[in-house]
Amino acid sequence: MRRADRLFQLVQLIRGRRLTTAAFLAQRLEVSERTVYRDVADLQHQGVPIEGEAGVGYRLGAGFELPPLMFTQDEASALVAAARMTQSWVDPAMARNIETGLGKILSVLPPAARVSAEALALYAPALGLDDALRTRLQTLREAVQAHQKLRLHYRDVSGDASERTVRPLGCFYWGKVWTLSTWCELRNDFRGFRVDRMETVEVLTTRFQDEPGKTLADLLRQVKAEAQRHKVWEQKPPASMSEPGSDAG
Repeated sequence: MRRADRLFQLVQLIRGRRLTTAAFLAQRLEVSERTVYRDVADLQHQGVPIEGEAGVGYRLGAGFELPPLMFTQDEASALVAAARMTQSWVDPAMARNIETGLGKILSVLPPAARVSAEALALYAPALGLDDALRTRLQTLREAVQAHQKLRLHYRDVSGDASERTVRPLGCFYWGKVWTLSTWCELRNDFRGFRVDRMETVEVLTTRFQDEPGKTLADLLRQVKAEAQRHKVWEQKPPASMSEPGSDAG
């Protein structure tokens, strides 16, 4: 990679995250951390408002904009592939947004790149979620974004029914099923629920604020700690996120 391309990519990586460590940048750019420190210093000297310091992390100051980007032919093909593969596994609103967003990307490509991307011989037949589950997934996703509590009527793998009031934190796809990770007010702990085992979902008018120890970031830190302790994350996701073969307690 040319140094100019690396510097451009470095800025892109920093601008896409709240705080970016030199270790992360070094891994993504396949260079040493010392090279990252030197590149950041050069960019700062050139007037790019990168804030932070070595050993802490970096972020991009407000108001800095890069010129419009043009996708390469390979990048455009990758976006087409991703769009086709995900449309049958997300909710209806997001599927429509994927379609319109992809159309905007393709519309600004050079003709040859557009033809090549659209001709990509990679497809994902619509054998994913049924319409009811897709609609439910949209309800859950919107509740996560709006910080609205949910009341779930849920039936576990044994057929036992329960009612839970939860703070929805995130939707996770496991290759066959979706789960909703939550802060469960009944258990006063993180719990995961399979979307296909929810009998009813009621969106409450009550909104919640992030509280220390009850956020998605806290859950992900807990998951990471479990993975480090047990070294089994890839084989068996932690119960707090609900593995597809298990149910919330």
